[in-house]
Amino acid sequence: MEAGYLKKAARHLSPTFYQTRPTHIKPPMPPTISPESLIEAALLTQSEPLPERRLRALCEPPLSADKLEDVLEALQQRWQGRALQLVRTHEGWRFQVASAAFERLGSLEEQRTPRYSRAVMETLAIIAYQQPVTRGDIEGIRGVAVSQNVMQTLQDRGWIEVIGHRDSIGRPALWATTETFLSDLQLDSLEELPPLTELGELVLPDLVETPPTGDEEEPAEEARNEGRLIIVD
Repeated sequence: MEAGYLKKAARHLSPTFYQTRPTHIKPPMPPTISPESLIEAALLTQSEPLPERRLRALCEPPLSADKLEDVLEALQQRWQGRALQLVRTHEGWRFQVASAAFERLGSLEEQRTPRYSRAVMETLAIIAYQQPVTRGDIEGIRGVAVSQNVMQTLQDRGWIEVIGHRDSIGRPALWATTETFLSDLQLDSLEELPPLTELGELVLPDLVETPPTGDEEEPAEEARNEGRLIIVD
């Protein structure tokens, strides 16, 4: 009986009812993400600087160099005056805390900035300003032997690397600073290195001299005290 009632009701429906009723519901179209929004998200979520070639490849089709320049300029203007700033480093583009906000935000860090000994900082300074140098060169300037712990500390931080070997007896390794070193100091080239007395403050604002461990350094044989490099606190 109910089936017959439904058939009678259907006869009174407009013929266009069956024509206009959708046969299926289309899923909503995904929102379109602009190149500017996509690149902004990439820069905000990556801890390492992103080179321009990777930023261009994020978009489909890839952005031209001129278009990417426009996008980055627009982002810089958008973030101007904020605690985060978009900057270009030696390794690429990244967001970093503005200097005016850095001191206040530092109190929120769960881990303190690593503190390095005078031996580490003196060794870093010699490599930065005299590179490429061998371990023997460093010992000759400092007047003490350089322990493996000192070199390993700088390697673990990503600040130094072996770039070759000197053509002499034993072919000692030649050490130099890395692109990470320049990026961390916000420098484009070694020519922009600050005066030597300012290096410690630029690398680690809270640098303190830690007590010697006993196995860190030993007097080097035939060390030269002339021209010995000293880091001023």
